[in-house]
Amino acid sequence: MNKPKTVAFEAGERSIFYHILTACNLRCRHCYINPEQHGSNTLSIADIENGLKILRGAGPANVIFLGGEPTLHPDLPTAIRVAKKLDYAVTVDSNGYMLNNFLENIQPDEVDFLSFSLDGPNRAVNDPIRGEGSFTVCTGNLQKAVALGFNVSVIYTVSRANIADLADMIPLLTNLSVKRFFIQVIGLRGKSAPAAKNGGNFGNSPQVSRDEWLAVVPAVAARAAKAGIHVTYPKVFLETAEEFACAGLVAENFFVFPNGRVYRCPLCEDYPVNSYRIEGNSLVRETGLREEAFFALNIAEGCVMNKLLQPDTIEYDAGGAPPRRISCCLLKQEIRPE
Repeated sequence: MNKPKTVAFEAGERSIFYHILTACNLRCRHCYINPEQHGSNTLSIADIENGLKILRGAGPANVIFLGGEPTLHPDLPTAIRVAKKLDYAVTVDSNGYMLNNFLENIQPDEVDFLSFSLDGPNRAVNDPIRGEGSFTVCTGNLQKAVALGFNVSVIYTVSRANIADLADMIPLLTNLSVKRFFIQVIGLRGKSAPAAKNGGNFGNSPQVSRDEWLAVVPAVAARAAKAGIHVTYPKVFLETAEEFACAGLVAENFFVFPNGRVYRCPLCEDYPVNSYRIEGNSLVRETGLREEAFFALNIAEGCVMNKLLQPDTIEYDAGGAPPRRISCCLLKQEIRPE
């Protein structure tokens, strides 16, 4: 059986997580978009092209078009073609509604991956999280995309509401001919942040415990790989001998929002501590105390941003020491098909 492999950060490879709008046709319970911090405007195609040029860099580059729901943007196909001309690898992360006749207005060879978000193997699990009818629409459009020749993947955000159903995704993905599966840990941002602190609409907390995560996710990932699916999931916790690495120091990730804010760490997106902003034709470094000031700090808990922004999620032993370190949220494990 193939074992999970930690995917090391690639120095010099740049990934742009490009939120071209914050509007969405769904109201997912764990949505991380925060209009107060991210803006509520829709970028013009000229602004999107400007951002792609500013952030391109010299080496290999990926752009992931996000929202809200990116297919709500009528110029998304044009934005994709601009990105390909700039030699980006292009992914579109969608809720699966494929609005504005997206599948009819783009060719399979113009997009490297279409990622569909599903949070359950059936309507009973998925729809209470993502919205009534979303399972049927998403799986229907996924089947259509596969038939048209698109490379597709599925993203599943693990929360207390659906971790027990993760294993049932394997037969669904197999039936849908999906070859790549991304399992995500729920981020305590946007709607999930108050839910975590106040009980919210997930119960006590949307985030599962370390024991729950380790008891379910690695085993399901191994079974999925055995079924012929390439699985990627967050590292989350480091083993004793593993060194901590922060993507903010050793990788080139930029999280871009419609109001011009550019972050290096996704945990910071609920706060005005962005490292950069897009202003005119330039990427401008912000002044004052910003997220980058903390990346190099060496603490027993591992991820310093997790300690600062989500301290309630860290466990301590009787002596006040953390028994395990939390990895950078961008560090991944993968299992390739056998």
